[in-house]
Order: sequence, then C-alpha cells, then structure tokens
Amino acid sequence: MSLYKEWDEDLKNINTQSDYEEFWKEYMGKEAECYKSVLETNNPVIEGILKDLATKYNMTNKQFVGFLDGANTSFKEPLVLEDLTEESEIKAEFDFEKLLWNMHDAKADWLYGLNEWSNIFDEEKRKEIKKDFNRSKIVVKGEKVGRNDPCPCGSGKKYKKCCGNK
Repeated sequence: MSLYKEWDEDLKNINTQSDYEEFWKEYMGKEAECYKSVLETNNPVIEGILKDLATKYNMTNKQFVGFLDGANTSFKEPLVLEDLTEESEIKAEFDFEKLLWNMHDAKADWLYGLNEWSNIFDEEKRKEIKKDFNRSKIVVKGEKVGRNDPCPCGSGKKYKKCCGNK
C-alpha cells in the first residue's frame, strides 16, 4: 500500500472526537514547523528522498505525505501522491502567492499567520493577497424575477403563469 493510501486510511480510521483532536494537534504542530522552515529559508523548492525529507522536517513518512497532500495545490507542478514511497525522489516548487491564498482558503490561521511570511512578502503584499482572496469569495446575486415580469424562459407569458407556477 502506498504511503498516501496509508495516510488516507489513517484519516478514515479516526473514530472518536478525542482521537481526531489528538491526531490533528500533533500533525498541525509538525506542519507549522515544516512551513516555518520553508518560509524561513525563502527557498520554494523541496527536494530530496521522501524519507530523508520527513526526517529533516521531524515527521513520519506518512505525515510528510500528508504535508505534501495539503501543499500539493500550491506547487507549480502538482505531485502524483499515490505513487510515492519512502524512496521516492521529491522535487516540488511552491508558488508562494498560491500557498498563502490556499492557507486563507483552508482557514489555516496557524499557517497564514506565521511570522516567517515576512521573509517572503512584505506586510502590504500579504494584505493585498488577503484582500484579493476575500474579494473572490463575495457572492453577487442577480436580479430576482418578479412574478408579473415576463418569464425568462422566453415563452412570452408572465413568470407567475409559467415557470413560477411550479
């Protein structure tokens, strides 16, 4: 079984709320440390053998695959996670803007709030990314069809006598 499938199975086998909280508390702490290290060095490339990278970032092999799973949409070229083994050669490059955006999207304040982001973007740029993210989530509703308006289906009838009568 691949490491990714093992990671996925571990997630599916969490049965109780306390197990869930314990699992994520341990993982999220390690995830934050991993991101701190990446941001601190301002090096967008993660490269090496998976098991060596897991050791470098103080994670188990499965936890590191979980990290890659969470980060995969922020890489310039996504990895094929299902094929990863502990001997797999990893070379992935972060798109830091996309990473920060995705952290906001995941509501991961413990990650987008890291002080190490100042090594990547100044505060103004981080605010601009946050503002663009917020703007993308605004829903604009179209005008409602009134019951006495012509039906938008094009029948020529009033809405209330046509599609509004369903």
